[in-house]
This record gives sequence, C-alpha cells and structure tokens, in this order.
Amino acid sequence: ADSYDLIYSSKVFSFTEKPILPETVQYGGSGYGLFNELPYETEHICPDYGLYGLEYSMGFLTRGCMRHCSWCIVPDKEGDIKPHADIAEFARHKKVVLLDNNVLAHPHGIAQLEKIASLGLTVDFNQGIDARLIDDRIARLFSKIKWDPSVRLACDNAGSIASVRKAIELLRWHNVTPRRYFCYVLVKDIDNAVEVVRFLKGMNVDPFAQPYIDISGDKPTAEQKHFARWVNMKAEFKSRTWEDYKEAHN
Repeated sequence: ADSYDLIYSSKVFSFTEKPILPETVQYGGSGYGLFNELPYETEHICPDYGLYGLEYSMGFLTRGCMRHCSWCIVPDKEGDIKPHADIAEFARHKKVVLLDNNVLAHPHGIAQLEKIASLGLTVDFNQGIDARLIDDRIARLFSKIKWDPSVRLACDNAGSIASVRKAIELLRWHNVTPRRYFCYVLVKDIDNAVEVVRFLKGMNVDPFAQPYIDISGDKPTAEQKHFARWVNMKAEFKSRTWEDYKEAHN
C-alpha cells in the first residue's frame, strides 16, 4: 500500500504487547477486542503468499461455531457457524492450512471438504475437528482426503473421551491414514487432563497440552505449565508417567 490508511495490525492474545505503529494503522483481532472486523474486501482478498515464502495456502471455509464452550471466545467474536469462502478463493498451492473452528457443523463446510477431495488437495485443519460430528458418512469422506501432517481433534475434558474414541475408531475403520492422529488437550483441572492424556496415549494419539489462559490473560499455574511441558516434550512423555515426572522434578 502507498499509504498507512490501508495497513492493519492484528494480534490474537490480549496479553501480548501492542506494537508501536503510526496512528493511521488500524488495529484488530481478539487481542484488541472481540468486535473489530476487517472490511469485506480485505477479509476476502487472496493473501500474497510470496511475502512470507509460504509453500502452502491458508484460509477459512466457515466462521463461527454453534458450541458455547466456557473457555472459547469464538461464538462471541464470530457468532454462529456460517459459510465464509470457497476453497478456490485462497488456495494457490497443493497444500492448504485451514483455520476453521468447526467445519463439520455447516453443510457448506462439508461441501467444501468434498470439493477438496475432488481437487486432490492436501489439508491440515490446524484448529482441530469436532469429534462429536464425525459419523460414518464423514469418516468415508475423510478417507478421500489427503492429510498432512495430522488429523487433528480436540478432547478438552474427560467428558469428551467417548466421542473422541468413537471418531478415531470410525476414521481408522475407513482407513483414514495420516502420518499421525493428533489431539489438543485443554489443561485446567490436572486430574481431568491426566485422564484425557492417559486415554489418548492408549489410543496411540499424539496429545498436545494447552494450559488454560482466560481472555484477561491470567497466567496458568505452575502445575498446569509443568504438566504441559511433560506432555509436549515427547522424550519425557514416552519414558515416564506424570507421577514419575513430578517426582523427578520436585
């Protein structure tokens, strides 16, 4: 752009510092507030991937979510699930990283998955897929899609274990074979998180622990950070239990 009136600054988290930029720069993103929106033309322009040397495309097929999980700001920020874009709007590579929060919750998202399969694209839904919405039909569809590196799910508490187990069994039955199965784990209550991680390890699913940080930016407890470090350092995770790890590091 030739002038600052077309420049935007975005941040995701409220606890990161605001950069010092000219007054004409417009600020957006959940780190500044939930209700800042880009103009339609900016939101739907195809990114200039060459600026960052990316060898994959990025974008949203849907926005919003119909779930109202207590720890998630998406429904407040983006509203209910709704169509956002066609894959052709921003896909310029054979691999596409998709940022949808709940792509299976809308017919548009499922139609776009069918289109992705027909185009032979490789995808990574990096926000995780809602295991509760994976049925036999969806598992069959997933088997037609190329996944790299993972099929990513989320298991935010022990109450989600049954849904995640059923989803993984269906996906494996239909020969959905990414390099790995991956699952986000929200770390609030440690005992609850231990139960989730124990289940995932038994299912040969790679957990990634995320200590809970609320929108005000309050820091996780020392134990939450310690637990996440154990889960995410795979050499430790594969060689010790949580109890042994705690004892060794006390």
